[in-house]
Amino acid sequence: MKHLSLLLALALGLVTAVSAGPTVIECWFVEDADGGRLAKKPAALLLRQGPGRIPPRPDLDPKRYLRVHDPTGTLQAAFRRYPRSAPTPHCEMSHYIPLPASVNWVKGLTPEQSCPRALDGTWFMVSMSSPVLSLSSLLQSQTEPQPDPGLITMATAVLTVITHNPTTRIQLGQDALLDLSFAYMPSTPEATTPLAPGPPPFGLEWRHQHLGEGHLLLAATPGLRGQMPAAQDGAVAFAAWDDDESWGPWTGNGTLWLPAVKPSQEGAYQATIYLPYLQGQVTLELAVQKSPKVSLMPSPLVWAAPGEAPPELVCLVSHFYPSEGLEVEWELRGGPEGSFQKAKGQSWLSALHHHLDGSVSLSGHLQPSPVTTAQHGARYACRVHHPSLPALGRSAEVTLEVAGLSGPSLEDGIGLFLSAFLLLGLFKALGWAAAYLSTSKESKKKAQ
Repeated sequence: MKHLSLLLALALGLVTAVSAGPTVIECWFVEDADGGRLAKKPAALLLRQGPGRIPPRPDLDPKRYLRVHDPTGTLQAAFRRYPRSAPTPHCEMSHYIPLPASVNWVKGLTPEQSCPRALDGTWFMVSMSSPVLSLSSLLQSQTEPQPDPGLITMATAVLTVITHNPTTRIQLGQDALLDLSFAYMPSTPEATTPLAPGPPPFGLEWRHQHLGEGHLLLAATPGLRGQMPAAQDGAVAFAAWDDDESWGPWTGNGTLWLPAVKPSQEGAYQATIYLPYLQGQVTLELAVQKSPKVSLMPSPLVWAAPGEAPPELVCLVSHFYPSEGLEVEWELRGGPEGSFQKAKGQSWLSALHHHLDGSVSLSGHLQPSPVTTAQHGARYACRVHHPSLPALGRSAEVTLEVAGLSGPSLEDGIGLFLSAFLLLGLFKALGWAAAYLSTSKESKKKAQ
């Protein structure tokens, strides 16, 4: 029993170690270089430290090797749930200077003229992106003595903005939710602007960019008064702090809701959180799609004589989006010896037909080659591939009947037998009815 308990504890420990996520995130430190170029140097973030000394990194400059203190736990939580199968996130670091926001509608966040002394020191901006998350975090270097001077730089995550759905795919006409959350923990109580303890006011901005054009979609300043720009496209944001602790840490929600999405709403969405002299931003992608409907004409049978070409086949591919990435393939299934092959003949596609909801339709055409008797019972199929469909695509098919070879099947024989049986019963019933009516008339005459 002791061995079983030991094994169970060991297994749980291994699961915990695996699910805890990476301890170190490799990054690139980006800074200006001569000639207006950008220089990239290796850097790293130490998120968690086991027992003992800090893991040495002689390959890194200590100024680019950061031991991150995460008082809100947002970074730790993000990488605890990071799938092991997901690719390593791309990470970039750069220097950051606290400045007031440049947009007018958040001027109320920084009524004072100068940045508070609590925001002095060295700041870093960290940006990470992967298929499963996108985040930005502002790190402030700590001024207290380092535990291992010259080995690593200690820094605190003050503001972190994150989304766990950096790419959202939505069906045309459905509502879209663009996930956004953020966390804030001031380095000192003096860094907050409100006189009363509690979460500070903040600004939330969503901008949409598509096909080289961008515009302000939504702006909100919970906790501040002022005239806000009107929201576009019916957008609504869930802009609020999730808690009201006296001195933090605080977490908030900035998720965006877009009703009845149209093709013009796909593209990049930039979400920015404004706090006094601090701004964090992430970019999300919205992809709109609609799966095509596929039908094949004529249906259900295609007739042809041996040595002649069947009539033209038309594959209707209707109400799909986007128009790019559509492929139509023609197949001949169940030919000689049940073979599966590409259908022979001349094929082409029609022009696109645009619908009011933004979807499109087209038709694929095939003029088959002359058929042989061996192809009797084979099936012509059109297979459609589109980004909104599974890898195998979607298909429709019709059966080829070669003239002179189609005879009655077992089902046909059974149907004929049942039909003859019912007709015989009907004739007998009519005969009985006629005899009954004749007998009734004769009985009435005798009675008179």
